Amino acid sequence: MTVSELDHLGQLLGERPARLHTLSGGDIARSVRVERQDGSHVMAKFRRPGQAALTLEASMLDDLRAAGLPVPETLAVDDDALVLAWVDDGGRGFEDEVQRAAGRAIATMHAQPVGDEFGYRHDTVIGSIPQPNTFDRDWIAFFRDRRLLYMAGLADEAGELPSSFRHRIDKVAQRLGEWIDPAVQPSLVHGDLWGGNMLATAHGGACFIDPAIYRGDGEVDLALATLFGSVGPAFFEGYNEIRPLERGFMTTRRHLYQLYPLLMHVRLFGGSYLAPLDSTLGKLGV
Repeated sequence: MTVSELDHLGQLLGERPARLHTLSGGDIARSVRVERQDGSHVMAKFRRPGQAALTLEASMLDDLRAAGLPVPETLAVDDDALVLAWVDDGGRGFEDEVQRAAGRAIATMHAQPVGDEFGYRHDTVIGSIPQPNTFDRDWIAFFRDRRLLYMAGLADEAGELPSSFRHRIDKVAQRLGEWIDPAVQPSLVHGDLWGGNMLATAHGGACFIDPAIYRGDGEVDLALATLFGSVGPAFFEGYNEIRPLERGFMTTRRHLYQLYPLLMHVRLFGGSYLAPLDSTLGKLGV
């Protein structure tokens, strides 16, 4: 906690908080639980040097909220700080009831028509990495150029992706048409749907934070949600109530779409993620 943070929040909230409690995580932004003078709590994030303005995150949350996805209320924001309503989990974990609610919420968002173009009206970020979103009517071209090869190129330039892996990624890029239906329709996607960004609420619902949104194949959210074991069968029970999974997702496209977040982790955190990247490429026969 710093005096400047307290003063900054005081300016945004109209009153100086009583104290701040640091939350876990925070590679991209410092997150704190803010205790107000009346004893209530809110959550605040402070931008770290070199990271995107937090007005971008607030804008993404606004777009998810408009699409009906449960997200925390934005209480105040400027470039350097974002204040959100505190999400009380009532002591719940990410139990089956919450996972079903999460699956239904994501499926409901994915099922909404959003036009016929993939991308977004502006670029976004995933983690600390800019995410290009120039519109394209061709999902295979969008995923190849603005996701798969883009992230592989960043990891390669950073010296984290061995040439043998880059060659295998290039082979996948050439074969995308074998795995992806060219008629796939755009959905608004959360974009960074892992367990840390899905919260339980006290009444057994789910709430979502830290998006990296764009319009893409909704399956990209499901692939990331399964990458680190964040969700189980109950999530897909809820999802299937609203939008049944298409054939081939679990066996093939799940692994294909996991390449993008795996490459992001290679770019950010280095060689420890090469083993899961190797395994995932192997599941695609590459």
